[in-house]
Amino acid sequence: MSTDKNRATAAAILPLVGGPDNIGSIAHCMTRLRIALHDRSLVDDAALRALPAVLGVVEDDTYQIVLGPGAVARVTPEFEALVEEGRSPRTAGAPVTAGAPVIAGTPVTAGTPVTAGELADRGAALKQAQRARNSTPVKLFLRRIANVFVPLIPALIGCGIIAGLNGVLLNTGWLPAVVPALAAIASGFMSLIAVFVGYNTAKEFGGTPILGGAVAAVIVFPGVAKIDAFGQHLSPGQGGVLGALAAAFLAVHVERLCRRWVPESVDALVTPTLTVLLSGLVTIFGLMFLAGEVATAIGSFATWMLAGGGAFAGLVLGGLFLPLVMLGLHQALIPIHTTLIEQTGHTALLPILAMAGAGQVGAALAVYCRLPRNRSLRTTIKSALPAGFLGVGEPLIYGVSLPLGRPFVTACVGGAAGGAFVGLFNQLGVAFGSTAIGPSGWALFPLLDGESGAGVTIAVYAGGLAVGYLVGFAATWFFGFTRQMLTDLNTDPQPVADAAPTADADKEPAMT
Repeated sequence: MSTDKNRATAAAILPLVGGPDNIGSIAHCMTRLRIALHDRSLVDDAALRALPAVLGVVEDDTYQIVLGPGAVARVTPEFEALVEEGRSPRTAGAPVTAGAPVIAGTPVTAGTPVTAGELADRGAALKQAQRARNSTPVKLFLRRIANVFVPLIPALIGCGIIAGLNGVLLNTGWLPAVVPALAAIASGFMSLIAVFVGYNTAKEFGGTPILGGAVAAVIVFPGVAKIDAFGQHLSPGQGGVLGALAAAFLAVHVERLCRRWVPESVDALVTPTLTVLLSGLVTIFGLMFLAGEVATAIGSFATWMLAGGGAFAGLVLGGLFLPLVMLGLHQALIPIHTTLIEQTGHTALLPILAMAGAGQVGAALAVYCRLPRNRSLRTTIKSALPAGFLGVGEPLIYGVSLPLGRPFVTACVGGAAGGAFVGLFNQLGVAFGSTAIGPSGWALFPLLDGESGAGVTIAVYAGGLAVGYLVGFAATWFFGFTRQMLTDLNTDPQPVADAAPTADADKEPAMT
């Protein structure tokens, strides 16, 4: 029955994005179906947002339809099957073109439209305008780095939860015969994550994926312990995911040079050999050491920052994370999260960054309470809040707070307060983190891990969420509206039946 439901969802989406011949490529992440379109003008955004299964849409380098955790992994294969069934031969290999431009909007001010649909349009316009500003070489590079890690998130989550369960069994003494098996299952992926990173890096940057994985595999090969580099023995895994990124990126460029200069008659033999050999030697005698030093510095700095000034660090990280997401700079944190998980088993930064989502939820609740007559906007908030509690914050950002302007700032204040709370406990010795990147909000509870025990860890994280909710609510209640805004917004401009559904939605892995 669930298969029929997922296929029905895919069948409802397909004609609204222009049909099979308009699809260039299909992928999905934690919550989004990502589609490359040939012609953006064929998409019916309003009808897509109106579908019950669609939480929202996001325009980025691909057209992204937010279906939510779990649902997207089930709908995507059905969608792919429908596209293949309906595709005509003439579209094979057709180029993907950019979508139609959207005129940027501005926050609501006196005399501007106040319906939920108009706010959603403003949010979409702001998103599109920010996307245009984010199309700088550095930010595009960071986005591609993020694309390397996004496919790994499901395995990180699964192995992280298994590691947490194994820790509970180990501490309680239950099922001792099962503990070694769970430890192997949880650790196996992490022990080889460099290979997956190398494979995805080569794929993302236009090389042969298996060659990127082969070069990165050198990093985790036990035999490197017999090799001296820079006056010391190398350690298997030294450099971790950062070394794998660098090694595979180098392999892509070596492969391109070989394809350019090696005769076609011997290309199949010479190019793979030179790519693996040259990149492997540089990795062993340079990149592993350098990446290892960088990874160690990242871990030491994060530990020092939270231990010495956790409250202040948490305030800054929690308060600035939503603007970082808007600027596209949050993608630089993904390799850092993964490096910390490799080194310590968890990333202490993610629970702090998750407080930004808590501030956003608190702000949205305040908007809901302050505008009792705006049934249209309240309907949008009610539809987006469940996802917000689970850490999917952009329905509220681009559908509510950002178009309104001031509530976005007060949401950041709530995030700062929650981050300071969690950071303070890190400073006091209650250090903990997430064993995987991806979820936040309430969805992060199963992934929490700390030396003070599960009870204390969960209590501190829950306390941080509560602080984020309360401060975000209070800041928005008292400072989120001018009198004129309340006059303009606290009306019922259209019937509930006409209210627009949730606007652009979803957050990046590890993005809160």
